[in-house]
Amino acid sequence: WSLEGLKTFSYLEELILDNNLLGNDLLLPRLPHLHTLTLNKNQITELESLLDHLAEVVPSLQYLSLLGNVACPNELVCKEKDEDDYQRYRYFVLHKLKNLKFLDTRQVTRKEREEALVRGAFMKVVKPKDAKASSDAASISPEMSYTPLPSGSRDLTNHRGILGKCRYIYYGKHSEGNRFIRDDQL
Repeated sequence: WSLEGLKTFSYLEELILDNNLLGNDLLLPRLPHLHTLTLNKNQITELESLLDHLAEVVPSLQYLSLLGNVACPNELVCKEKDEDDYQRYRYFVLHKLKNLKFLDTRQVTRKEREEALVRGAFMKVVKPKDAKASSDAASISPEMSYTPLPSGSRDLTNHRGILGKCRYIYYGKHSEGNRFIRDDQL
C-alpha cells in the first residue's frame, strides 16, 4: 500500500505508523509541519537512508520513535545488542536529525547532542557482507578471500602459534572487578 495520500495533509503535525509492515522503501511526502512520527514495529533495517529521507521531507521533526525495527538496536528484542549499541544508534540519529527533542522513549540530553555533533557521523552501524555471498566469492577465487592470518598459518597440518591484534575493546562492563581483593593486598 501507499502513503501518497498523505501529501494532501500538508499541515499534519503527528503521524503514527506503528505495526504497518513498512520497510526500507518507505517514502513520505513532504510534510513541513510534522513534528511527531512513530514508526514502531515495522520492518525497517536501513537506518541511514531512512534518516536522510526524513531530514529532507519532515524538517520540523522533533519526536521520532523507531522501536521494534531491526534498524533500532534493542537488547530486549535482540540478545546480541546492548545499551552501548543503542547509545551509538542514538548518536547517529541525532547527527542526522539535529532538531530532535525525543528519540524513542527518551528525551535528548544536551550531552547526547554535543556527542552527536562531534562523533555522530562515526557511529553508523556497518553490516558485514552476506555470509552466503562471501562464501560464494571464496569458492570462486580463494586467493581473493581475505584472512588476517599470515600466509604460513593457513595450512592446518603445520600449525604454530599465531599472535594478532583483536578489535575487541574491554570496557569492564560485566566485570566483577576487584571485589575480592582487600585494601591490604593492593
